[in-house]
Amino acid sequence: MITLTDNAVAAVKTALSRSGEPAEGFRIMVQTGGCAGFKYSMGLESVSREGDVVTETDGVKLFVDAGSQPHVAGMTIDFVTGLESSGFVFDNPNAREKCGCGKSFS
Repeated sequence: MITLTDNAVAAVKTALSRSGEPAEGFRIMVQTGGCAGFKYSMGLESVSREGDVVTETDGVKLFVDAGSQPHVAGMTIDFVTGLESSGFVFDNPNAREKCGCGKSFS
């Protein structure tokens, strides 16, 4: 199960309200790549796909495909706003190492 902080929920709700296409939530995927071996990919989503686990936090649906589920189990997603950058931050207990940007892991 993935935990979304209040800031992450608010950020997704903002993205959903501004989307030109209808969407019910967002999808998180783990793909091969990045400087550490795996990278996170996120995007707005409107329907579940075969094998997805769908969870809901404060009205925000989260879609996770079967291949990504073992990599993200127990992860917390936050959204931070800073002077130099803003974005989603992943606290993943399954990551042995992560790159400096925090967007890829091994």
